[in-house]
Amino acid sequence: MSISLLKKERKDLILKEINIHTRISLNELAEKLNVSEDTIRRDINELSEDGEIIKIRGGAMSKAYHHGSNLQETYAHSQKEIIGKKTLTLLKEGMLVLIGGGTTIREFVKLIPDDFSATFMTVNPLTAVELLDKPNIEIILIGGQVSRYSQMTVGGEVHQRLSEMKADLCIIGTNALDAHGGLTDSDWETIQVKKSMMKAAKKVVVVAISEKLNSVMKMKVADLQEIDYLITELPADADILTSFKNNKLEIL
Repeated sequence: MSISLLKKERKDLILKEINIHTRISLNELAEKLNVSEDTIRRDINELSEDGEIIKIRGGAMSKAYHHGSNLQETYAHSQKEIIGKKTLTLLKEGMLVLIGGGTTIREFVKLIPDDFSATFMTVNPLTAVELLDKPNIEIILIGGQVSRYSQMTVGGEVHQRLSEMKADLCIIGTNALDAHGGLTDSDWETIQVKKSMMKAAKKVVVVAISEKLNSVMKMKVADLQEIDYLITELPADADILTSFKNNKLEIL
């Protein structure tokens, strides 16, 4: 009976980690839970069979990240809606906006008024589809091979296109964010594309639910000093955000 309970607790923790970070690898879960990768793999297989998550190569992805998901079912939906409303305040008519993907980004896009006019460029096909509902936004999808891990376009062509532009805003999500470690992730291709996106814009906006704060993954995307705005669902003066403040970064 106790073994069954431990297994349920472990699967609940796995599900929470996947929902918080959107995607996570088997070895990261094994380290966090202090069990073998084989144990994690079995749990992932069962959670996938139960329709709780989506298996990807080497790990798992939140069910809410799938193109057929309902935003109302998204983990921390109300928090992401607050973040989306705050992000809207940075938009100005006629802007060129470079935007990533993820459930927080999807919530933001959903909230853009129908009469707002701007150009949005993205490396994420799902974001492009979401933007199709906005009649006055011009959409440019930067093409290339689509990564099954990040659902972003990756490769040399993407980096070349990004190097040729200077957007007004770059709006991206993150899998982990720490005051000292900065933005981190566990997928090399994702990191390289995000680095290129940040270089291709005058201002960089990072959107993240507070549960992602003070967490670190294996590879760095950027230092805090490379970010202009951090947007969470919390008030800007929340205690947990104190360590993230610096001379450049504005917290909304």
